[in-house]
Amino acid sequence: MSYLKQLTSVDHGSAEGKQKEVLDTALKQVGFIPNMYANMANAPAVLSTYLHGYGLFRGESGFSPAEQEVVFLAVSQVNGCSYCTAAHSMIADKMSGVPAPVLKAIREKQPIPDAKLAALFELTQDIVRTLGNPSEGKVAAFLDAGYKEQDVLYIILAVSVKVLSNYSNHAFGTEVDARFAAYKVG
Repeated sequence: MSYLKQLTSVDHGSAEGKQKEVLDTALKQVGFIPNMYANMANAPAVLSTYLHGYGLFRGESGFSPAEQEVVFLAVSQVNGCSYCTAAHSMIADKMSGVPAPVLKAIREKQPIPDAKLAALFELTQDIVRTLGNPSEGKVAAFLDAGYKEQDVLYIILAVSVKVLSNYSNHAFGTEVDARFAAYKVG
């Protein structure tokens, strides 16, 4: 359900100026313009900031592709973003190597059968739920699982990036793209 009633998706073919520039960048990065990007392009700074932060998280966090998806799924799930949950479920399954039992557990809100990924998921969700003030126990479990304190900062980056996308999707009621549709939730 959308609460922005007058804005519509920006069509890449007819976009101009900053909207066209940022959509061109998005197209180069992912090979197509997801519905989410077409909506975010209404405020080019939002999409540009998202793409920049997303790229930095992917490239500099030190998390494996599977760990990155676990973080993105954890945030999107807490924020109730069905679009990002579907998109990152597809990426987790087809591209990032998240083990099938882990992805299934995340999607079904069941215990994750991998202790290290479970600690990552739980800390990420706690950071989101507590507005950046996770419990000492979740932080300790995360560090005990083999992560470093610096990794927490990259989780915060991922949370920030997902807030941009999750909240934009809420604002627009973004329709899940066909390539993610098989991974729709609820």
